[in-house]
Amino acid sequence: MNYLSPNAMSSRLQGIILLVVTAILLSTSGFVIKSIEWNPLAIAGARSAFAAVVIAIAFRHTRIRWNWVLVSGGLAYAIMLMTFVTAIKMTTVANAILLQYTSPVFVAILAAIFLNERPNRYDWLTIVLTVSGMVLFFQDKMSEGGFMGNILAIGSGVAMAVMTVCMRQQKDGSPFGAVLLGNVLTFICGLPFMFDDSPGMEGWMALLALGCIQLGLAYVLYSIAIKLVSALEASIITMIEPILNPLWVFFILGETPGFWALIGGGVILTAIAVRYIVPALKPPNAMSQGHSN
Repeated sequence: MNYLSPNAMSSRLQGIILLVVTAILLSTSGFVIKSIEWNPLAIAGARSAFAAVVIAIAFRHTRIRWNWVLVSGGLAYAIMLMTFVTAIKMTTVANAILLQYTSPVFVAILAAIFLNERPNRYDWLTIVLTVSGMVLFFQDKMSEGGFMGNILAIGSGVAMAVMTVCMRQQKDGSPFGAVLLGNVLTFICGLPFMFDDSPGMEGWMALLALGCIQLGLAYVLYSIAIKLVSALEASIITMIEPILNPLWVFFILGETPGFWALIGGGVILTAIAVRYIVPALKPPNAMSQGHSN
């Protein structure tokens, strides 16, 4: 039986702690964005401006290797941010975050096309259940804005999937470059909408916190943590975010999702959790034969 060295165990524990902190930071986006009275694209742009500065400072000694995959990942990241912030303004935070977390479904499809990673029957079952959960979201009576907010949230999930595949292809390059580029692009796209109005001093303070801590610091910590734990552990631990995000909004702003949205969100989270968490709980050598104890 293989044992981890004390140094390896310490590094892994550090990675887990960093990922938990990352998920908690990311989960605060909903109620803060909801509380800012400003154009959603202006909010996305201002938040990304602060985040870009933090990420650039953190990785100032790391060289970016430019290529079309990095640029594609940056574009997808920017689209993900803008559609997500707009979705939060148009529908409930629970709807926005849970529909965004359908991204593993789209990752499976894109990975099969671009990475030659074919989904197995369990992946397809997860896809079917996730799509079923998405359908339930649209059973609630909602305004036209709520409907479009759900559509944008799904679009954010697709963009997140594209970003994930692109960053995976950049694992030996400079994947943080896609995040940095995406934040710069989001700022440029949001800039024209910042001149129509102002969020006020409280709004700017909230945006500063969103950009520097909720987004910038979170991705800096994630970039460090991903080197210390496996990708599967990272994906499992950060699933804390879609659970905490709607809870913060409920306790702080009193916003509650509809009945069918709750059912649909439960189906999606259960399908994805069972697909990725259950295999991770099995002992590493459970499938191997003849190992020593």
